[in-house]
Amino acid sequence: MRRDAGERLTLVAVLGAMGPGLLAALAGNDAGGIATYSSAGATYGYRTLWILPVMALLLIVVQETAARAGCVTGKGFASLIREKFGVRNSALAMGALLVANTAVTISEFAGLASGLALFGVPATISVPLMGLVIWLITMSGSFKRIERILLLVSCVFLTYVVAAFMVGPDWGRVAAATVAPQLVAEPGYVSLLVATIGTTIAPWMIFLAQNNVVDKNVDEAGIILQRIDSVSGSVLACAIAWFIIVTTGSVLAPAGIEVADAADAARALEPIVGEWSTVLFGAGLVAASFLAACVLPGVTSSAICEAFGWERGADRSWDEAPAYRGIITGIIVVSALIVILPGVNLFDIMMSAQVINGILLPVLLVFLVFIASDRLIMGNWANGRVWNALTWATIVLITVLTVVMFALQLLGW
Repeated sequence: MRRDAGERLTLVAVLGAMGPGLLAALAGNDAGGIATYSSAGATYGYRTLWILPVMALLLIVVQETAARAGCVTGKGFASLIREKFGVRNSALAMGALLVANTAVTISEFAGLASGLALFGVPATISVPLMGLVIWLITMSGSFKRIERILLLVSCVFLTYVVAAFMVGPDWGRVAAATVAPQLVAEPGYVSLLVATIGTTIAPWMIFLAQNNVVDKNVDEAGIILQRIDSVSGSVLACAIAWFIIVTTGSVLAPAGIEVADAADAARALEPIVGEWSTVLFGAGLVAASFLAACVLPGVTSSAICEAFGWERGADRSWDEAPAYRGIITGIIVVSALIVILPGVNLFDIMMSAQVINGILLPVLLVFLVFIASDRLIMGNWANGRVWNALTWATIVLITVLTVVMFALQLLGW
């Protein structure tokens, strides 16, 4: 892969390119992700830390490939799927993406409700209010403004770093557990490992990584800078997950306290570490859910509109892109309403989304590797042998882990 001769890797240029990769990776640390990391630390202490460097590598492979395809072609992932694999395959992929992403968005609103409940705000107030704020942000009409707001929200993830230092872990043990795999012969441990990897790479993240680059009008000259963005975003996202596991593994695991979700972890930390740990954990949960809830409807709508050739983009008005704005509005309204309806089983909705995502992700990754390997599409920026091998290894690993996850669920583990 070549480097553009006119490209300058100055600090200003690097900072200017930051955004798409950071958002795509950090948005993956949503309510479900934080719940998974919290549960991993609370149940098995530091013994799942070693998987995070592996997760970072997988995430870098996927994010860099998607961003590079966007830079070279100037097209989103959905357009390339339609052009290379046909309208029928594209329509099937978009239908599955719509169902899965709506279900995940519902879980983000549930995360908002749980997080704000820690601060005494009932769901009947928090969910409609957050829904309105999210809708206003996504309808703001400026991609740059939306990106800046979401990057600002992402800063709240630093609360997990602070929380980890507050609990005073044994950093020597933490470092050893990070580099030396520690396997536990229990179905629950295997299931948590699978969930930890599965929650890091979701189908919608491929569309987000590529579409953000396209919306930012980045071309081939910016590929090196986008690689820096993709790598730094992936590493930062996995570092946040690492600090969450360190926090719950240092405090909850020794006390034998297991948690079912991120809000449980926040509440469980308070009597042991103090109320500030709950505030920090709760703030992180709210920020994570808010960030993902802002991103998912737009990613979904953008992919669907692109697949069918409809106008899309945050800079388009209602008159210019009615389908794009209408789909976003529909997903937000439906998700918020379902969360506050009495008797709705949110767990079943989230599990259904996990199943759809588990089936869809390997298929989309196959689409991605064929597109990125096609020299007619990618030219000199097509995948080389090493990157192809890494991508196929990622696909095989995720497929195997998905099969294992479904098998464990069927067995009731």
